[in-house]
Amino acid sequence: MQSPLLDTAPDITDTPANQTIALDVSGMKCAGCVKAVENQLTQYPGVVSATVNLVTEVAMVEYSPEVVQPTDLAHRLTDIGFPTQLRQSLDGDEPPPGYVDPVERHRQEAREQLWRVAIALVLLILSGIGHLDHFGWHIPGLSAIEFHWGLATLALIGPGRTILVDGWRGLRHNIPNMNSLIGLGAVTAYITSVVALLFPQLGWECFFDEPVMLLGFILLGRTLEQQARTRAAAAMQSLIALKPTLARLIPVQEGSLATQANGQAAFMPSSAVEIAAEKVKVGEWLQVLPGEKIPVDGQVIVGQTTVNEAMLTGESVPVTKQAGDLVAAGTLNQTGAIAIRATRTGKDTTIAQIIALVEAAQTRKAPIQGLADTIAGYFTYGVMAIALVTFLFWYFIGIPLFGEAAGVMAQSAHLMHTSSHAAMMPHPSPLLLSLKLAIAVLVIACPCALGLATPTAILVGCGVGAERGLLIRGGDVLENVHRLQTVVFDKTGTLTTGHPVITDCVPMGDGSVTRLLQLAATVESGTRHPLAEAIRQGAQQQELTLLPAENFQTEAGCGVSALIEGQMVRVGTADWLLSLGVNIPETAYDQSEKLSNAGKTPCFVAVDTTLIGLIAIQDTLRPDAHETVQQLQNIGLRVMMVTGDQTAVASAIAHSVGISPQDVVAEVRPEAKASIITQLQQQGTRVAMIGDGINDAPALAQADVSISLHSSTAVAIETAEIVLMRDRLQDVVEAIRLSRAAFNTIRQNLFWAFAYNIVGIPIAAGVLLPTQGIVLSPSVAGAIMAFSSVSVVTNSLFLRRMVKD
Repeated sequence: MQSPLLDTAPDITDTPANQTIALDVSGMKCAGCVKAVENQLTQYPGVVSATVNLVTEVAMVEYSPEVVQPTDLAHRLTDIGFPTQLRQSLDGDEPPPGYVDPVERHRQEAREQLWRVAIALVLLILSGIGHLDHFGWHIPGLSAIEFHWGLATLALIGPGRTILVDGWRGLRHNIPNMNSLIGLGAVTAYITSVVALLFPQLGWECFFDEPVMLLGFILLGRTLEQQARTRAAAAMQSLIALKPTLARLIPVQEGSLATQANGQAAFMPSSAVEIAAEKVKVGEWLQVLPGEKIPVDGQVIVGQTTVNEAMLTGESVPVTKQAGDLVAAGTLNQTGAIAIRATRTGKDTTIAQIIALVEAAQTRKAPIQGLADTIAGYFTYGVMAIALVTFLFWYFIGIPLFGEAAGVMAQSAHLMHTSSHAAMMPHPSPLLLSLKLAIAVLVIACPCALGLATPTAILVGCGVGAERGLLIRGGDVLENVHRLQTVVFDKTGTLTTGHPVITDCVPMGDGSVTRLLQLAATVESGTRHPLAEAIRQGAQQQELTLLPAENFQTEAGCGVSALIEGQMVRVGTADWLLSLGVNIPETAYDQSEKLSNAGKTPCFVAVDTTLIGLIAIQDTLRPDAHETVQQLQNIGLRVMMVTGDQTAVASAIAHSVGISPQDVVAEVRPEAKASIITQLQQQGTRVAMIGDGINDAPALAQADVSISLHSSTAVAIETAEIVLMRDRLQDVVEAIRLSRAAFNTIRQNLFWAFAYNIVGIPIAAGVLLPTQGIVLSPSVAGAIMAFSSVSVVTNSLFLRRMVKD
């Protein structure tokens, strides 16, 4: 979420800064494909970094616009077999020629996949019927080997064609993938069976049913996997669906607005014109009727209504909106017709920023995925090497050495494959046995599970978080949350509501309360701190006018000053005023101590070098502050509070929420907050920082995990890795629990993905054949391979239940 402050930063160099672009990449089937795409992108001149997500099929690329253009990258990936296009922006730009909507492409691919699966299953059923003679059911013609040859041929040129073509393309470009392994296995089995059929004198058996069963199981597994992946991405799709498409533009001309007797403006519903929401410009007036989505971020100008903001905050209770209130795009207008003035449109709206944030989060990988990615980059080559070694070992060493096992092999032949011709073989051919084991190795090895382990869990975790108003920026955040040991809270605006009020005005000497408050409010008009807001509101309630002032200066964490009527007026801490030469009497210190012990924050007010009084301000605790602290402590986290407020005030607040006195650090300047985080980290502690203001930004940036409330400043939100959209402190606990659950799911997925390959490949290579007589047929290996990917995605979907309210 881009900070407004960053938008106005001066350009200090003539060289354009690096830019980031999202690419829609199709054709990726496994972790090997992901690694190949990343390598192609990162090796391209001008590309700084690239992160590719298998589930969302999105590549986030940081590049130098002076060296490379995004279209060059898209063409490069398309040329090597991964059709790629630039992702359409959210600001309403027209899509480029030939642009294919990813949602529509997925639907088309799903329809084609269903047809391929249906055909493959029909062939599989016919193949099974052809073997009913084993059970006494003889169907003339269906048991003939020529019939099975025809089924295998149809399987390869029909539903298996896309697998073979994609696998060959990968081999041709020296980036073999999962389809390359499956294609090699299926074609090898088919060619071997054809040779056995044409030259029966060789004594080889035919196993034409293997390609049929292999492709059938693979396609069925991929269909189930795709459906599970679609469910995993449902939260993201639901977010995108919330983005409004239409708006009612009110022409600003005579007759479009009327003024009623009560002085309120009313708009004529018939004057509104429907336009695309993307075409709305900042400053234009829009009409929103009951039951319609608010098309853009804006400010209510006319009318009163209730708005359902559940999509933004997760809260289902409608919020009353009237003239002057802000509304967000995608929220639902419920009860009244209103007119709003657009303040943010296109990609700048809140919903567009949330979509962009969630999408970027789903692309960011957890560091734990690094090992899987490294292995995936060499996986296919390794598997082909293992398959070759398996063939050579069994043909030249294994069968001569373990000759007696051939009899066991023959006894279990009907479990290994279903060919009646094979079942009649008294002794398996050494060449055929070696070849089948090599084919099984090719088929059972699966980098798909490795590639899906992390992104599916991140997809579900971030999606569930977005539904509940918790914006988690990526897999690296999930991993860091899992390691947290200490949580550090800011006080004002975080543990407290951030809406303090004046409780006491104590003038010194001959001064009056009115003069004291008027001067302080004038000085505080130059800053936006919550304490300053309380002083200004106190002056407004007493109808005090602000005095002419100039030379406003703010000393972060200390106070503010301004020149009023030729005198320098300062409002801030005692230490700051002392450093500037202000004389503070003992009576002021005594009064300040009493106020602090009562949980109030005293602000010292001075004119030049003379103290004229104190203003006490008290900020109320958030209603869920104590419960939040307690729950964090219950799950094993140390809770601290770091604040710039006075020690007595901080101690009173800490006592109220249950934070130990030794875990309170008060009277801390903004830059010192980051130093405290650094000190904790140097002690080996993983730290989370929770803050809301500009003064918290350095500490948020330094922390291992930074958490900010949505009501925070733009700088704090930009820095934070977890944003709490509902502004509920209790959501800190929910975010940590969700992150822990998601990371545990990632670890489970990676464990099973590695375990599957570590156990499955040796078994497929025949390690149990000499002692147990166990051997996997290529079709069984294909079924197990498909199951591994489905199981990983399904386990990620269970995350929804684990974190269910």
